[in-house]
Amino acid sequence: MSNQSDPFSNPINIKNIQAIDCLDLPTMQKHHVRILAHCLQILKTITAENIYQSSFKNQLREWCENQSKQFDDKKFSELFYKQLESTANKLNTFSQKIGKNIQDLDIKDLVLLVEQDQESI
Repeated sequence: MSNQSDPFSNPINIKNIQAIDCLDLPTMQKHHVRILAHCLQILKTITAENIYQSSFKNQLREWCENQSKQFDDKKFSELFYKQLESTANKLNTFSQKIGKNIQDLDIKDLVLLVEQDQESI
C-alpha cells in the first residue's frame, strides 16, 4: 500500500507488480494493467465511496493538488486530475458492466479490461 510520508511511493505492492510482470501479455498491455492498478489503488486510497458522488470529485481534486504541490505546477495538477477522473469513470463503467463494485476490482479484472480495449481497436 501507499506510504503517506513518501509522495513518490508506489500505491501498488511488489506482489501485484510481480503478478502483472508474469502475465502472458504483450509489454504494452502489461504496462496498461500496471497503470490501471496504480490508479485503482489511488482511487481506493482517496475514498471508499461511490466515485459518482459529488464529494468524490472534490476529494480527487484536492488529492491531486496536494500531490502536485511538490512541483509547484498548477497545470500538472489539472492534467493529473483529468487523467485520474477519466480512469475512475472507465473503471466504474467497467465494474458495473461486470457486476462488481469498483472497490472489488482485482488484477484479473484489469487484465480483462485491457484485453477488451485491445479487441476494440
